[in-house]
Amino acid sequence: MTKYYYKNSRLSPKSYIRILSLLISLLGIIIFLYVSFPLISYQIYFAPIFHEQKVEIPIPKSVYAGSGNIGSLLSNAGQSLTVDYTNAGNWYPTLNFEGLDNLNYLISIPSINVISAKVSSKDTDLTRHMVQFNKDTKPGKVGNTIIFGHSTLPQLFDPNNYKTILANAYKVKVGDGIVVTLDGKELNYKVQSVIVVEPNDTSVLAQDLSGSFITLITCTPPGTVWKRLIIKAKLI
Repeated sequence: MTKYYYKNSRLSPKSYIRILSLLISLLGIIIFLYVSFPLISYQIYFAPIFHEQKVEIPIPKSVYAGSGNIGSLLSNAGQSLTVDYTNAGNWYPTLNFEGLDNLNYLISIPSINVISAKVSSKDTDLTRHMVQFNKDTKPGKVGNTIIFGHSTLPQLFDPNNYKTILANAYKVKVGDGIVVTLDGKELNYKVQSVIVVEPNDTSVLAQDLSGSFITLITCTPPGTVWKRLIIKAKLI
């Protein structure tokens, strides 16, 4: 007598649980890599540069693994997925961008291969140009001209892509030159300071009537929105 065996092609509940567990694990790995890769890159490539420049580093070694800082980083990573940081208006949501004059000019930072990048105050779109924040001064005039620029991982730097335009800003050093071209006139600035601050620190936006300054603001460590890198230069 011949016996026949039939195999049930439908998955058992345990198989579904295993697949779901695998998918959750993969999602966890992706999130971990998304958060940790910029940090690992920072520790390997960028921290030594910040140390050499005597810049306050975004992730001090003494608190690198602290739960508070990891929690802050995870929180910011979550925000980067939900907040559009290509809109300069979202960087300081409590401040008003309305009423800016329609000002346009070019900026060059030779030390990081940024040549004749566009700066505008007509809108807050950081994918089309860098953005001048304040309307109470402009390059060449007394005061502090605030300029926002987008950044990402340095490996993705493209001088023609404004989403990556300041990816190498961490390389800028005190004494480097910055050239602004406005109304056909070249204005030469010299970097005075390079610092790192919290993302909600608005003191860096303060006016300074002791001379003619430009202040560049971007995110750091590269590839994150955890801190802000502030580069201030004075007209020479």
